[in-house]
Amino acid sequence: MGQRKKKAHLVAASLCRFVGPVPATAGEMPPRRRDRRSHRDPSPSPSRPSGPRASPSSPRLRLAFIVPPLLLLVLTVLHFTGLLSRSPPYPQTPGKTPLSVYDRGLVKRQVSAGEILAEHARVSENQSRHHFPNPVLAYVTPWNSKGYDMAKLFSTKLTHVSPVWYDLKSDGNKLSLEGQHNYDAGWVSELQNNGSLVVPRVVLEAFPGVVLLKKKSRDKTIELIVSECRDKGYDGVVLESWSRWAAYGVLDDPELRQLALQFVKQLGEALHSISSKSSTRNHLELIYVIPAPRMEGPNNQDFGPEDLLELADSVDGFSLMTYDFSGPQNPGPSAPLKWIQYSLTTLLPAKGSASQGHSHMIFLGINFYGNDFLLSKGGGGSSITGRDFIHLLEKYKPSLQWDDKSSEHFFIYSDKGVRHAVFYPTLLSLSVRLDEAQDWGAGLSIWEIGQGLDYFFDVL
Repeated sequence: MGQRKKKAHLVAASLCRFVGPVPATAGEMPPRRRDRRSHRDPSPSPSRPSGPRASPSSPRLRLAFIVPPLLLLVLTVLHFTGLLSRSPPYPQTPGKTPLSVYDRGLVKRQVSAGEILAEHARVSENQSRHHFPNPVLAYVTPWNSKGYDMAKLFSTKLTHVSPVWYDLKSDGNKLSLEGQHNYDAGWVSELQNNGSLVVPRVVLEAFPGVVLLKKKSRDKTIELIVSECRDKGYDGVVLESWSRWAAYGVLDDPELRQLALQFVKQLGEALHSISSKSSTRNHLELIYVIPAPRMEGPNNQDFGPEDLLELADSVDGFSLMTYDFSGPQNPGPSAPLKWIQYSLTTLLPAKGSASQGHSHMIFLGINFYGNDFLLSKGGGGSSITGRDFIHLLEKYKPSLQWDDKSSEHFFIYSDKGVRHAVFYPTLLSLSVRLDEAQDWGAGLSIWEIGQGLDYFFDVL
């Protein structure tokens, strides 16, 4: 008994070294940013108008004080209808056409800015038609509210919808689940009635020393999550904790790593103990978020095939983050196809092996966002949404190029003497990745559907 207590003190001491500020990244290929997984808006704050309100210091409002009242009224009407924006208002509801993007010949290498501008807001009227037969997990974030509408509109193509609503935090030994205010009963009910499982994301931000080393706190953490599922009628949860544990150094210690895996298993078992009529598995589901392996070779912070096998019986799927390959300091594609293939072969090493049989549990990460990188000395840049992408096409009318190496489109433009490189998904880049997932028997996880173009849903 004394020996066990001594070991627990040693484990606790190793965790205490990591109480300080958590590094921004840990375990991912530098500089693969994690901002798109956080609860902050990952999109840039554009200088162009993005909504009906203007700041008090804007020229448009200053002008209002010197124009006649009639002209002021005209300006106000134009402003709130979006006609004074530098780009046309983004259509709130997609237009319908009898033909899919495949039928219209839009999935191709030679694609022009004009064609995208003309077609991106039109989708097939047959919204129940599936081009991708495997499960699809779609993330929805409060900061891109368009995703809520897209989830309802295309729910027949989405087996799982994960609203990014919850953070589980600790204050000393006190644990709390934050985010209940995001809950929308009507939206959840509509999705479930249409056949989608609603599995909100929970980020485990609590200090690992509290959650992993203390049984009472561990049980309380699990109870908070399970109770929220019961109370709100969810179909399970998506749990994100691996990157936090990597940042705290938990994964470098074999004993702490095993405690971390044991926590995920215990949560999965608790959810599986609750029956569900919605899920084909007849119980609440647990999907676990995992980072993509790094191409320079694995280390302790990576999630490997042995971890997958350890958790396979206790979770229902793995949301694999195969995006954010490049960053401002090394501009390039968001998710090179070879990296995606490497990630799958690393986690599912050999055809016919034990782990290969779990390929159906992988939700392959697909990004619906892009990046606008500065190519000047010192680099820089920011993530962009579909709205930003359309604005750039309208303003600069660039020539899109297909990169064979990464299987992604990109374009170059100059603004105020500074060259930019823009990487944003296209129908072909998405189609290629869906084919790869289908070849493996894997599903998809989309980050996130509020950031994409309307006609992206036609490829699903």
